[in-house]
Amino acid sequence: MKEEHFFYVPDAVTAQQLSEEEAKHAVRVLRLKEGDPLFLTDGVGNFYHAVVTEASNKHCRYSIQEVLPQQPIWQGHIHLAMAPTKMMDRVEWFVEKATEIGIDEFSFLSCRFSERKVIRLDRVEKIILSAVKQSKKAWVPVVHEMVDFKAFIDSHSSGMRFIAHCYEEIPKEDLYATLCQCDIPPHERDITVLIGPEGDFSVDEVQYAISKGFTSISLGAARLRTETAALVAVMTASISQRI
Repeated sequence: MKEEHFFYVPDAVTAQQLSEEEAKHAVRVLRLKEGDPLFLTDGVGNFYHAVVTEASNKHCRYSIQEVLPQQPIWQGHIHLAMAPTKMMDRVEWFVEKATEIGIDEFSFLSCRFSERKVIRLDRVEKIILSAVKQSKKAWVPVVHEMVDFKAFIDSHSSGMRFIAHCYEEIPKEDLYATLCQCDIPPHERDITVLIGPEGDFSVDEVQYAISKGFTSISLGAARLRTETAALVAVMTASISQRI
């Protein structure tokens, strides 16, 4: 059986050809030729079985043979907001792995102790799309520009909202236990988890989030790096949504 090659084409039905970048990969790297099968994802829940109708240096045209609507592999909505680390490769690692596991939305926070104040959104989006294709996902996660911590808190006033931190003097609930004991059906859950920078959120930030309805949580006994904590939060939310 030939390997299934996945490509991202947001307007797959009307486009009838891969983007220039995707076409180069298909023709020059994978050496696809006329008559070869390929699979497309539109990023909003559909796969398409197609065949190549033209393969040249600049173009890879296709004909759709079958539309394959997909069902989500997790329920509800999972949103992870993190303060990016000083080393951007750690953020990129997290984004890739979280996309492979399953997530709906990424946000990036500018906090009091943040060491990074800007991110290259185009780079992050490229990594997300690569992970979507590699892990054969039918949905592309939404990714947002970096936003001030308080502005984010003030703009999120609904759903199940959590803030993870390491302050022992502030009571915390275990995220997994809280989600497992929740009486809201998984398909109705809108989960948002906040992960702080390498120096953690400030006490004032944690207290401000709690005052706005966020639940103070722990991700376990171990002290985790920012990107590790973010991935644990995504995995925890994803597993709880499949129970």
